[in-house]
Amino acid sequence: MADIRKVTDGLAVAPQLLPQDMATAASLGYRLVINNRPDGEQPGQPTAAEMQAAAEAAGLAYRHIPISGGASPPQLEAMAEAIAQAGGPTLAFCRSGTRSITAWAVGRAMAGDDRQGLADLAAAAGYDLSAVLGV
Repeated sequence: MADIRKVTDGLAVAPQLLPQDMATAASLGYRLVINNRPDGEQPGQPTAAEMQAAAEAAGLAYRHIPISGGASPPQLEAMAEAIAQAGGPTLAFCRSGTRSITAWAVGRAMAGDDRQGLADLAAAAGYDLSAVLGV
């Protein structure tokens, strides 16, 4: 299983997950998996369709919200909406986990959450978002 990093009780992020990781994610209590990688970003990477099939076979909800570079407002809104509607903990992933946690944190900051608090949560998970969040 990939390096899952808990951010809050409702969100964890990870580097690239594989189809065989979906059953483990379900057994750990996650309800939703969000894939933030565009298809074809790296040779050999599982496709979104493969990840969706594996997630659904494991009883997980699945959302593909691909992000290249910085997240756009519609992508930030899609992340926030997916997490809000998950009905339980969400596991988001990309190549390293950075895009996933950045999209979540920027979306939360835009919604009015304390930027320093968000940066602290990210730092506790091993990600430095101080520059992104302007703290």
